Amino acid sequence: MTRFARIAYTETVRRLQEENGSALAGQRQLRDGDAPDPLGPDEREFISGRDGFYMASVSETGWPYMQYRGGPPGFLHVLDRHTVAYADVRGNRQYISAGNLRGNDRVALFFMDYARRARLKLYGHASVRDPEQEPALAARLTANGTDGRVERLVVIRVEGLNWNCPQHITPRYTERELAAVRDHIARLEEENAALRARLAGRDEPPAGG
Repeated sequence: MTRFARIAYTETVRRLQEENGSALAGQRQLRDGDAPDPLGPDEREFISGRDGFYMASVSETGWPYMQYRGGPPGFLHVLDRHTVAYADVRGNRQYISAGNLRGNDRVALFFMDYARRARLKLYGHASVRDPEQEPALAARLTANGTDGRVERLVVIRVEGLNWNCPQHITPRYTERELAAVRDHIARLEEENAALRARLAGRDEPPAGG
């Protein structure tokens, strides 16, 4: 979390940490170097399983803008230890995030797994690519079934990452997750019914007894 802390813990933030008695925890995260935080196996698995995330960008007037991006699980691809990317398909045609990225490439990504009460935050620099100019990358980013007209490819170089604690996360489940639970319950009920039938057969008296 070293690089994440160096970006997030500004002078004002550190003063507030001191005022509230949490400066020591912040200082421990600032002790080491300033290299970008790498995406490890846990981050890669977590990101690859998400069917949506929130992305914040900043306009030339300084206002932040938050947008939700959704798609099939894994539509945000982990290209390597420091890079993620996705195919940006046509939406409501407001182009606010795309416009913001022309003037400021800084973004923040927020991933939620409500069912498992986990969340991950990323800081990064985003670059916009033309899918016609990079067909191999476009094919890779749409291979999992991304639906819609791809207008651009967004490649994000990760600077920092941070896992949040599960406190205050209310468990919620997608329809896909609920369907898996229902299937599991149905299989258990079938197994229980078969077991009860076998046990009932053992309790029956022998024929002619």
